[in-house]
Formats: sequence, structure tokens, C-alpha cells
Amino acid sequence: MATRLLINSTPYENRIALVEKNTLLEIHLERPAEKGLVGNIYRGRVVRVLPGMQAAFVDIGLERTGFLYVDDVHIEHNEIDKRATKQYQGCNVRPLAGSGDGEAVARYDEHPSINDLLREGQEILVQISKEPIGTKGARLTCHITLPCRNLVFMPLTDHIGISRKIIDEDARRRLRETIEQLRPEGTGFIVRTVAENISNEELEADMEFLLILWDEITAVSSRVKVPSLVHRDLDMVLRSVRDLFTEDVEELIIDSQPVYERLSSFVQTFAPHLRGKITYYDKPTPLFDAYGIEGDINRAIDKKVWLRSGGYIIIETTEALSVIDVNTGRYVGKNDLTETIYKTNMEAVREIAYQLRLRNIGGIIIIDFIDMDSEIHREQLYTTFQEAMQSDKNRVNILKLSEFGLVQMTRKRSCQSLDQMICEP
Repeated sequence: MATRLLINSTPYENRIALVEKNTLLEIHLERPAEKGLVGNIYRGRVVRVLPGMQAAFVDIGLERTGFLYVDDVHIEHNEIDKRATKQYQGCNVRPLAGSGDGEAVARYDEHPSINDLLREGQEILVQISKEPIGTKGARLTCHITLPCRNLVFMPLTDHIGISRKIIDEDARRRLRETIEQLRPEGTGFIVRTVAENISNEELEADMEFLLILWDEITAVSSRVKVPSLVHRDLDMVLRSVRDLFTEDVEELIIDSQPVYERLSSFVQTFAPHLRGKITYYDKPTPLFDAYGIEGDINRAIDKKVWLRSGGYIIIETTEALSVIDVNTGRYVGKNDLTETIYKTNMEAVREIAYQLRLRNIGGIIIIDFIDMDSEIHREQLYTTFQEAMQSDKNRVNILKLSEFGLVQMTRKRSCQSLDQMICEP
């Protein structure tokens, strides 16, 4: 399976394309003046607590305040210890015996109120989990995560997770036991898919790197003015190489000499076995033209997508939700209307799964399939859709077809869609 990662870099923007068997799977875009914010960590100040919404607005120094739900709140241990006997008297806070260094760890009973956790003027450490989109400010979380190539570190969460894509039970057991032995008590780690066959020594080196990084973040957080940026995540180019440049990728092609040298150094440090797969592209034909990416991008912002059969889908996206309509179009089938509708819907469901990933459409999505009376066909459509979405790295939740032929689903949205990035200023 020929998989390539293509990076087109100019002074105005960087574009990254993931291509598999000459099919564009993902396209990522970042402009220097509009660098992504997801993953950045800030020292912020609570400016408003909303008991009716169980949420709070937090000033982190951006144009709009960030939004923090109660489920995303995690009070720092040192702040809890200082105030547990004063401000939190009568609330659902209880000190528990904790880490090996003798410090108590405070925990909350289930479903605490936002009033028990936050107050106006309080300073907290938060991370952006969703970009500001439209009129909405950034979505924030106090559950900090720090990713590297093989691990994701959760300094405030006691948890060990193994990627579901690692299916070998012996490998899962080895990785879990290794992390359990090495991790500081009370911290959490998720083992990423690329770590399945790495040595225990490599795991330990990654863990040490993340622990040092967290120490640096907490040190900076303790001395900065509020609000302030405490830690900036990797830019999109380095982040894409970290997350997408796996052993399955046959070649990483870059059309900028400075970016080529920068990425070569980065890969040499964090994944030296992949260094030989990096290629500098210096031919006269633009990189994305040579691989047909420009045409794919233009088609990916068109509302109408034709199916091979002659049917088509219409994709409409608003700030509130996205709607996809399935139509038979030029496809009239042969003799059986029921079979014509079924084949159109089945072809559409695979194309929709592909388009959602390519266009990075997230949030609430409503799909209007052509009505089918057969319960067997409806079940097959739902099963096929679930299978088609399994390769999507974003979390999805799909409901069964309603009596009106509608499928309601959600797809995790952390940044703008392709259409918003390209078509909006």
C-alpha cells in the first residue's frame, strides 16, 4: 500500500497531504499568522462562573475568553491543599493518601458543582482542546496531555491506556507492565500505535523526556503573569510528522530546503530509523500539481460530490451543524427501484465517511439517505457506515437510521474544517 506524506511549504502557508494509493486522505493547512492553538497550555484566570451551565469562562490572553466545562476541571493539588480546609469546607472535597512524596491528593465525589471547583479570579492551568470557531471561544480543559511520538503523558490523571490498534495481547501486556513499573505514581500514560514494537529502553527515554517537559511547564507556570502562554505545542509541520509519519508511510516528500533540513534533524532525533524515507523535491512542476493534490483540494470544497454510479451527495456546513443529502441523480438502475436506492445509499455511505475525514467536518452531522423500506437494507447501511468510519482517528458516535431515513452522528471537532480554512479569511 503506497502511502506518502507530502509537505508544500511557502512563506505564506504550509500544506500537508496524506496520500494512500494515489488517493488524498487528509489535508492540513497552517498559515504563519494563524498558527493552531490546540495543545497550547496557558495560565489563565476565571472571569465568570456559570452554575446554570456548569461551566466557566477563563481569560487566557486571547481575543475571546475560553470555555471550560465542569467535567474538564481538575484543581491542581497544591491549590487544593492550601484551600481544602477553608474555601472548600462543606463541598465534596476529600483528601486522600496520595503520591509517594507524601503529599495528599484531593479528589472530588462524583458530579461536583462548578461552584465547588472554581471561583471568579482564580488562577488555573488549562490546555486548549478545541480551536476558537466562528463566534465561539476556545474549548479548554484542565486535564493536561503532552504527546510525543510513542506516548501521551497525562500528568494529572492516574491511568494507563494502550492504543486499540495494538491487538497483540503479549505486546499489550508487555507495554502495560513496563509503563506501570516506570511511571510516577498518580500519573497517566497512553501508549500510541507506533510504540508496539519499541524497546523498554525507548519507552523509558520517551517517558523521561515528557516528565522533564512537565517539570519545565510547571516551573514556567509558577512565575508567569496571568494570563500567559506557558507552553506552545509543536507547529503543524512537526506535529504532522510526529503523528502521521509512521512505518506505514513509504516516503515523506518536502519541497522546501529549510523545512527539509529542519524535519531531517527532528526525525533524526526522535525516529532515526525513518530518516532514509525523507526526500527533498526540487523539480520545476509544483509538488501538489505533480501528485494531483491541487485538483483534489478544489473538489474537496465543492458542495456536490458525484458518485461512480451517477448518484451524488450534497454537503452543507453551518456553524451549528452539517447536513448531507443523498440523491440518485443520473443513476436510474435497471428494473428494481428498491435495489437502485439501496446501491446508491451503500455507495454514498462509503463516500461520506471519506469526505468527513478529508474535509475535517466535525460537530453534529445529519445525513439524509434515500428512504428504504427494507429493515435488512437499513441495518446493512448502518453496519457499513460504522465499518467505514473505523479508520477515522477522530471520535465518532453514529445513531441508527430514523424512520425518516436520517442518520444523526457526531464527529469530534478540534479545529476548523477544510472549507473554513481555505474559503474564510
